[in-house]
Amino acid sequence: MNDDTATTNASGGAARQRGSLRRPALILTALVVLALAIGAGLYWFLVGRNYEDTDDAYVGGRVVSVTPQTSGTVIAIGADETDTVAAGQLLVRLDPADARVEMLAREAQLAQAVRQTRTLYANNDVLLANVAQREAELARATDDLQRRSAVRDTGAVSSEEVQHAELAVTAAKAALASAREQLQSNRTMTANTSVAQHPNVLAAAARLREAYLAVQRCEIRAPVAGQIARRSVQVGQRVAPGNAIMALVPMENLWVDANFKEVQLQNMRIGQPAKIIADLYGSQVEYHGHLIGLGAGTGSAFALLPAQNATGNWIKVVQRVPVRIALDPKEVREHPLRVGLSIRATVDVRERGGTVVSAHNEASPDNQTDVFDGDEREANARIQKIIAANS
Repeated sequence: MNDDTATTNASGGAARQRGSLRRPALILTALVVLALAIGAGLYWFLVGRNYEDTDDAYVGGRVVSVTPQTSGTVIAIGADETDTVAAGQLLVRLDPADARVEMLAREAQLAQAVRQTRTLYANNDVLLANVAQREAELARATDDLQRRSAVRDTGAVSSEEVQHAELAVTAAKAALASAREQLQSNRTMTANTSVAQHPNVLAAAARLREAYLAVQRCEIRAPVAGQIARRSVQVGQRVAPGNAIMALVPMENLWVDANFKEVQLQNMRIGQPAKIIADLYGSQVEYHGHLIGLGAGTGSAFALLPAQNATGNWIKVVQRVPVRIALDPKEVREHPLRVGLSIRATVDVRERGGTVVSAHNEASPDNQTDVFDGDEREANARIQKIIAANS
C-alpha cells in the first residue's frame, strides 16, 4: 500500500507540474494570437483597406488585322511571324499586272474625256458663228421677200417667185431657231465650269483614281508599327478583300485588364495609381500605371449565353468587372510584355476624387493611321498631269 501511495503522489505531482507549465504556454499563445489579430486589424485599417488587388489580370493590347483591299495573287512576303515592322513597311506584295492594265485604260479614257470636253468649249464659238450666219440668211431672205412683194402687183415677178421667197424666209427662220437651240444646248454643257471641273472629266478622273489605288493596294503595308502574329498567307496564294492574312500587335501601347470582384469596386475611381507585377519577371520588376476605365458590365453579362434565372443557367456567384489600367510606355520598353501574360494588379484607392465613369479620351495613336494618305495624293497628281497635257 505504501508503494501505491507513493506512486499516486508522484503522478499527481507530475500532473500539477505539467499543469503549471501548460498555463503560461496557453496564455502566451493567446497573447501571440491576440497580438497577431490586433496587428492584422491595424494593418488592414491603416494599409490594407486602402488597396485592392487581384491576380485575375492579364496584359491587353490591340490586335490589328491585316487584310487586302483588292484581290490578287501573292508574289512576295516582306515580314514573317514575330518580326517587328514599322508603320508603312511592306508586308505582302500582290501581282499588279491586271491592275496596271486597267490603270492604263483609265488614263486613256481620261485623256479622251479631256479632249472631248475641250471640243465642247470650242463648239461654242463655232455654233455662235453658225447663229450669225443663219441670222444673215434670214435677213437676206426677208429682204428678198419684201422686194418681190412690192412689185408683185405690177407683174414684174410672178406669184410663184413670191411664194418661193416666203418659203425661203420660213426655212431661214427654222434654221436660225435650230442654230440657237444647238448653241444653247452646247452652252448648257459648258456653263459654270472649266475643262478640269467638267462632270465628264471628273467621272473619268474618278475611274482613274480607282484604278490607280488598285495598283497601289497591290502592296499591303503595315498600318501601324508592331510585331507580326498569326501569319497565314503564303506565296502563290490568291487573296480576296476582307480576308485576314496576318495580325499586327503594337507592342508599346499595352494595358492591363484586371478583373476585380464587385465587392472591390466601391472605392475605385478613374486616375487612381496602380502597381503591376508580371509573372514573366516576378517581383523584381514593378510596373506603374493608373486606372483609366471600368467595364460597362460583368463578363457574364456579355457572354454568348448570359446567365438568367428563367433559363436555369443562373448561379449566384460573386461577379467580376474588368478594370483597365494604363501602363507607363517607358517601363514597357525597358521590360517588354506580351499580350495575354498573367499579371497581379494592386490599385491604391485612397484618392477618391475622380469619377467612376471615364470621360471621352483622345484617340490613341494606334487608333488612326496616315500610311494610306499618300496614295490618293499621288493619284490626284497623276490626274492633274494628264489633264494639263491634254488641255
